[in-house]
Amino acid sequence: MTCIVCNEDKLSKEFAPYNASKECDHACLTCLRCLVNGVTKNGKCAYPGCLQEIDINCKPMVFFRDLLANLFSEYETVYSPVVQIPGTKTYVNITGLTGNSTRVAYSPKMSVYDLQVSVYKAFGIETSKQKLLYKDTELQKYTPEKRLATFQDFEVEPNATILFHNFKHVVFDLYWGYPGKGIDYLDASCLMFCGTTFYRICDYYDWDPHPSIEHSGDMMNDNKRKGHHKIDVFLNKIPPKVTHLFFTLSAWKSPNISKYKKPSVKFYEASRPMESLCKTTFTHANNSQAVVMCSMSRKADTWEIFESGQLSAGNARKYAPLKETIRRLVSTGI
Repeated sequence: MTCIVCNEDKLSKEFAPYNASKECDHACLTCLRCLVNGVTKNGKCAYPGCLQEIDINCKPMVFFRDLLANLFSEYETVYSPVVQIPGTKTYVNITGLTGNSTRVAYSPKMSVYDLQVSVYKAFGIETSKQKLLYKDTELQKYTPEKRLATFQDFEVEPNATILFHNFKHVVFDLYWGYPGKGIDYLDASCLMFCGTTFYRICDYYDWDPHPSIEHSGDMMNDNKRKGHHKIDVFLNKIPPKVTHLFFTLSAWKSPNISKYKKPSVKFYEASRPMESLCKTTFTHANNSQAVVMCSMSRKADTWEIFESGQLSAGNARKYAPLKETIRRLVSTGI
């Protein structure tokens, strides 16, 4: 990917995994170094044209500084098969559910957070979206005493194997209120792409559903004047050639999204319904016909989530403008 600020090609792990502020509605195309330097110097988002003020000590910026500092961590991270390492130097093996693996040099005082950062460097998955299991116990970042937990706290032994849980089943859940008069639909759709090439759509009218995606169809409550769409995505069933999934909202009859009362979206991993995987506010899209809420991109055997909020024309009757918007997003490196 190319950083939009310094215009240098960098690895995906060198980019911020999400925006520094929920008010930023642009793609995450600023490298960590440019983002941290820009906020430190100006107190504003470094993305060109975005004037959103950012507190250098806010939670996202603290996390981004830690990521930047750990790009050259003292803990060695190398790709390798899961093997027993001979000699005096010991390792911990991290294995994904799909068989992908990495290893880090073992230290009993290594924190779970340091391990999460190493996993982020290897697989590009944000630390808050990781689930690390050792002997069926989830490794928590903090102890009950609110200090950083270490390998010692979980009795992790040298050359142990830790299971890295990646997304398998995600849910895109949309509710909306009817407009002032009549019934109308705020459509949730999932568009599948192979690079910039459109593959297929999953929406309310799924006459030939793909086995990897289930759309609930229209679930309408006329008494409460509310509508509901739910999309279940089973990532292990996505065809290998599909590289991107884009989740969109679009107005059916109404001219824009503002006509629907109190719309709300949840995007979560099915096993953790209370933990949002991305920003799900879209008040900035009120005057738009459609918005690309978020996307998932395949990287080797893992999936990475990108917040978007990109506005677009088009709807479930005319997807062509949405497809073109998505092609432009893919071409930026998302």
